[in-house]
Amino acid sequence: MLGAFAHIIAAAMALAAGNGRAEIVFAGDAMQHQRQLDAARAGNNTYDYSQCFADIAPWVKSADYAVVNLETTLADKGFTGYPCFCSPYSFADALKEAGFDLLLNGNNHTLDRRDAGLVRTIDYLDSINVDHTGTYRKSAERAARVPLIRDIRGIKVAFLNYTFCTNGLKVQGAPVVDYTDRDLIRRDVDAARKAGAEIVTVIPHWGTEYRLLPDAWQKSMADFLLSLDVDMIIGGHPHVIQPMTFRTDANGRRRLLVYSLGNFISGMRTTDTRGAAMLRTYLSRDKQGKARVDSAEYRLIYTVPGTSPQNNYRLVFIDENTDIAAATGARAASCRAFVTNATRIFNAHNIEVPRHTTD
Repeated sequence: MLGAFAHIIAAAMALAAGNGRAEIVFAGDAMQHQRQLDAARAGNNTYDYSQCFADIAPWVKSADYAVVNLETTLADKGFTGYPCFCSPYSFADALKEAGFDLLLNGNNHTLDRRDAGLVRTIDYLDSINVDHTGTYRKSAERAARVPLIRDIRGIKVAFLNYTFCTNGLKVQGAPVVDYTDRDLIRRDVDAARKAGAEIVTVIPHWGTEYRLLPDAWQKSMADFLLSLDVDMIIGGHPHVIQPMTFRTDANGRRRLLVYSLGNFISGMRTTDTRGAAMLRTYLSRDKQGKARVDSAEYRLIYTVPGTSPQNNYRLVFIDENTDIAAATGARAASCRAFVTNATRIFNAHNIEVPRHTTD
C-alpha cells in the first residue's frame, strides 16, 4: 500500500508540474543548396531567410517544443551548397525564429567543413541559446550533454540523435559525432531512463535516398530501437517521405515509428523531394500518471522556389482544402504529383497516424 501511495503522490506531483499533455512538432531536413543561397543573398554578405518559414511558423510555435534537422554547417563566409554544405548563421537564426527549439546535428553532412565547421556550428547554436545534439566539441562535453532531456509541460522527454555516416569524412581531433552504433545507443537509452526520462525519442539519420519505403537496414534498426523500449523514432535522410506507424508492445504501450519526414526545405527539384511532412505528436499521462505517446498526425508541406530575398524559397502547407495552384503558382503540377505519391504511401502504410485536418 505504501508503494502504491508513493506512486500516486509522484503522479500527482508530475501533473502539477504541467497539465499532463504536451505537443511536439518534428520537421525533416533543413538544407541549403546553392540555388537557395543565391536566392537569399541580400548584399554585403547578408542573407535573408525571413520569407522562408513565415507560413508555417505559427503552427510550429503553437507546439510546446519543436525539432528540425540542421543538415548543413554554419559560418560567416565561404558558403557552399552540395556536396559540402556551409550556410550563413542567419539560416539558423531563421529556424529559431520560426519556432524550432532543437536543431539536430547528427547527419551525414555534419563534417562537410571538417572539425572546424562542426565546432563553429556548435559555437553559434550555443550563442543563440538553441538546443542541439548529435555532435560535440569533445568527449567530455558529450558526457555532460547526453542524454538531452527537456521538461515539456511536466513530461521529461529525452532526445537522442545519430547518423549512419558522415560521407566518408572522419574527425581529425577532439570533436565527437554520434553514429548509429547499437552499443552506444543502448547505453544512451539506459542513461536517459536512469536520468528520469519518461519519453525517450531517438532521431536516426538513416535509410536509402529517394526510396518511399524503408530499406531492410532501417527495419532492422527500428526493431532494435523498439526492443530498447524507445517511445518515438523519428527518422530522416532519404529526402522523401516514408511511412509512419504506431506499434503496440506486449504491455500495451504504444510506440511511434516514423521512417522519414523528407526534406523540410531544400533546393532539390524532383517531384518527391520538393515536398515533405511535418509531424505533431501528443503526449499525455494515463490514469496512473505514466507518460505516454497518445497520438500523432502529419501535415504535408511543399517548397516553392524563389530567386531573391523578396521572392525567396518558401514553405507552404498543402492541406486537403488548399488551392494548390494559388499556393504554389507555376509549380502546381509538381505539387499535385507530390501529394498524390505521398498520399498513396501514407494511406497504404501508415498505422494510426492520420493526416491533419483543418476546418
